[in-house]
Amino acid sequence: MEAVLAIVMGILFASAIFLMLRPSLIRFALGLILLTNASNLFIFAAGRLTLAVPPLIPPGEQMIAGNFANPVSEALILTAIVIGFGLLSFTLAYIYRAHKAHEEPPT
Repeated sequence: MEAVLAIVMGILFASAIFLMLRPSLIRFALGLILLTNASNLFIFAAGRLTLAVPPLIPPGEQMIAGNFANPVSEALILTAIVIGFGLLSFTLAYIYRAHKAHEEPPT
């Protein structure tokens, strides 16, 4: 499974860089979307893929017995999704204002 995720991440990163280097602002925004998704997938894969139980402590116990999923990578992904959405919103607002200032379609 890790090999498949590595290939998908490589394709997403390469596509994002390719789109962001084009002279079109719309393609830049699409590349930014792909880049944030590839980064989220990288964080997910770095947190070790496991079929373990969620990291919840049962009532009356002090620790979790056995293997459990890594909660840090899941929290980082949620934070990265919010940051990526904010960055995309800022980029789209910037493209819109640039279009209004120059009165020509964004290329």
